[in-house]
Amino acid sequence: MEIDFFVLGIVLVLMHEMDAIRCHEWRILPGLSALGEKMGMILFVVLHVPLFYWILISIRADSEAFDYGFSIFLVVHFVLHVLFLWHKKNEFKDWLSWSIIAGAGACGMIKVILG
Repeated sequence: MEIDFFVLGIVLVLMHEMDAIRCHEWRILPGLSALGEKMGMILFVVLHVPLFYWILISIRADSEAFDYGFSIFLVVHFVLHVLFLWHKKNEFKDWLSWSIIAGAGACGMIKVILG
């Protein structure tokens, strides 16, 4: 069975966004962190509706440009999490969170390299 690293990367990034609620990711994001706990969380969740919609519609469109661009995003997303690792409010510290984040980044890198 051949692994579709692009689809696996999307699955992992969607799982990461679920984990991001648990880890209060809005507390470390510029802009959202300034809004306060409740408003930051609400906006974080609400903004993911159009984001997830766009991702799913783009997958259905079967666009190579989207596949490549999103794969690059997965790599950049991993790098951003590494850079924010030392943020005092970062709660992405356990093996589960990092397995998901690194897995999504690896899938993106594999897709970029293999095409």
